[in-house]
Amino acid sequence: MKIDIVSSQRDELGESPVWDGRTQTLYWIDSRRHRVQSLQPSTGVARDWTMPHEIGSIALCESGRLLVALQTDVHFLDLSSGQLTPLVHITHPADRMRLNDGRTDRAGRFCLGSLVLGRHEPHGVLYQLDAAGRVKELDRGICVSNATCFSPDGRWMYFADSLARQIWRYRYDPVTGEAGPREAFIDTSGLGSGPDGATVDEQGRLWVALVLTGQLGCFRPDGQLERTVQLPVPYPTCPCFGGPDLQTLYVTSIRDSGNLLRSDHPDSGALLAISGLDAAGLPEVLFADSNGLV
Repeated sequence: MKIDIVSSQRDELGESPVWDGRTQTLYWIDSRRHRVQSLQPSTGVARDWTMPHEIGSIALCESGRLLVALQTDVHFLDLSSGQLTPLVHITHPADRMRLNDGRTDRAGRFCLGSLVLGRHEPHGVLYQLDAAGRVKELDRGICVSNATCFSPDGRWMYFADSLARQIWRYRYDPVTGEAGPREAFIDTSGLGSGPDGATVDEQGRLWVALVLTGQLGCFRPDGQLERTVQLPVPYPTCPCFGGPDLQTLYVTSIRDSGNLLRSDHPDSGALLAISGLDAAGLPEVLFADSNGLV
């Protein structure tokens, strides 16, 4: 196994990496700096786009745009012009909240959750969003939403409340988008950290950022811990598989979350690339916005 720091850049709150196999480009965000960022590893070409608010998550779109979840609104970002086109507004159930972690299901809907800022109150909601701007509520009672991802066949959705130190799973119909009730799946309390972002590999294993211990946890499809990987940064946030063969695991991290997590470590906030894990990811599912382009 080899772990590389990708560049000299350091994020305040790096999150939501996604790999676009069409262009061999990695996209991720620095939420606190309001920046969407990209890097094409084969050429070294890097770009960034400044958003008007903090960013919760992003998704690739069939149209070539990015879907960007900001504090209360989800927009399309045109990568050529930098123009934002609004898709939907979310009215949070309490003050001082924002949208957070999200990922597309196997049919191209976007599932994302919200979080409560600066306090431990379970007002967060798990939403499902389609390209027509229709919003469905799937669950609620969450403090900090994270770890959204899907099994390879799309029949399980995984989702976490980081403060509860729990990853839940929901039976999920990839055709209709119907989700079953929350089921306890993985308790990370014994690992000393709540779960942050997560991704699933082609074998159905979950790779989870254990933000407080500087580790990744790899869990089998039955929820049993297979291994942990110690990382050279204090606060890793979210992994995604990328590279030409989807065998490189990219991991974002935190320098200063603006809340409880802050580090003066010289590599805090770094973007990592891990190779030699004997694991391969799945192609990122694109948000299905091609019909009725907004």
